[in-house]
Amino acid sequence: MADAPDIDELVGVEEPTFQHVLSCVFGIQTHESRTYLTLLDNPGSTVAELAEELDRDRSNVNRSLTTLLEKGLVERERRLLDPGGYVYQYTATPLPEAKELMHRTLDEWVEQVHVAIDGFGTEAE
Repeated sequence: MADAPDIDELVGVEEPTFQHVLSCVFGIQTHESRTYLTLLDNPGSTVAELAEELDRDRSNVNRSLTTLLEKGLVERERRLLDPGGYVYQYTATPLPEAKELMHRTLDEWVEQVHVAIDGFGTEAE
């Protein structure tokens, strides 16, 4: 998973991109953050539409969407088709909500790090 940015890549970067911070905070791959950003501009997209827009295989787009759903960055809605059947449409969590989620996720991680730091040296040797 060399594609996933980590916190080391943010340290010392004066102006990290939103995509980079999104990837680091949620531990997602660069292609997953690209999928989120593409959905911001194309709400209600299907997997096929996203695959074409991103120039990626549908199965890869499906995996990215599954990850984004798990992280709370994407919503899925089932739309019935006239001839029968259905298709899923995906919409990115609105940017203000995603930014708030990023803040909460980062704050939770920072709190865990503070607890770990406070615990250093207190273990019985």
